[in-house]
Amino acid sequence: MWNADIVTTPPRGLRERKKQATREALREAALRLAVERGPDQVRVEDIAEAAGVSPRTYNNYFASREQAIVSAVTADREARIAAAVAARPAGVRLADAVTDAVVEQYTNTGEREHKALLLITTQAALRDAFLDTAAGIEPPLTAVIAERLDDAEAHTARVLAASVAAAVRIALEGWLRPAGKAEAAESFAAGGLVVPSGSLPDQLRTALAPLAPAFDAAEQHTQP
Repeated sequence: MWNADIVTTPPRGLRERKKQATREALREAALRLAVERGPDQVRVEDIAEAAGVSPRTYNNYFASREQAIVSAVTADREARIAAAVAARPAGVRLADAVTDAVVEQYTNTGEREHKALLLITTQAALRDAFLDTAAGIEPPLTAVIAERLDDAEAHTARVLAASVAAAVRIALEGWLRPAGKAEAAESFAAGGLVVPSGSLPDQLRTALAPLAPAFDAAEQHTQP
């Protein structure tokens, strides 16, 4: 039986709290300015000034304005997915625990996240940054799966977690690219407005379903 405490965050010192506050101020400023002006009219310098920091400090947290804007919808999601998996009772099938956690964290959005998602559909650079965040699922999820499987080397856990990250990216790509419309695909590639296609929860579950046998096999291997 694995313990949810493995993903609990230890008390942070003043330095870490200040860094977190700066990160939050930057992503909030990035989203607010992008909503007010449009993403193309926002510079890194503008975001830094609105957050009360220097552009150099901004570069310590985000590599681009797109990263900062997207962070408003994806912030801490990877850790929340891992925590949700760890919090599931030990008797719950691991494949179900992972799928439910992913769907819950990708579809439980508030007003701020909705604003960011609307912006993400307008620019190829924002969509790319959004899709790239799926890779962040792997490290924290690897730790949780390794604990569940008692996988000391974490090889199996890492493969499973990486597969989950890839499946999530595929689901998001399908959701952001309406199927069966050549003109929509051209618009997607050119950076035009894209209307999300179908149900995101359904797309996520469909993409993750092929991984269930691998999760089941890994769990059976650990049973006495």
